[in-house]
Amino acid sequence: MLFTVDPSSTVGLADQVAGQVRASLAAGRLAPGDRLPAAREVATGLGINMHTVLRAYAALRDEGLIELRRGRGAVVRADLDDLTARLAALRERVGALLAEAAALGLGPDHVIEEIRSFPS
Repeated sequence: MLFTVDPSSTVGLADQVAGQVRASLAAGRLAPGDRLPAAREVATGLGINMHTVLRAYAALRDEGLIELRRGRGAVVRADLDDLTARLAALRERVGALLAEAAALGLGPDHVIEEIRSFPS
């Protein structure tokens, strides 16, 4: 898996890494049981701190998308179902929406109000 980061982005580096894993899950490029690259390897390749990658992996673990095991590394959960993958894709789109809103000078509250006023 190839990671890229944009240091000038308003999105934090750990969030960018986690977002790329979510997008890969949603697109089917990562499947249950797939192993993610070692945090040290990702950090070295991106020129960022290893703890930033570990923070991204921890967020993915907390969302129920991956398992972290000492000596085994980060692995996409074997019991990951379609709903979880779809939820990951939704989170990715929400993150992109919030980043676009921030670039326009709008905060999350404004985005929420826009969503609430959107006809369902």
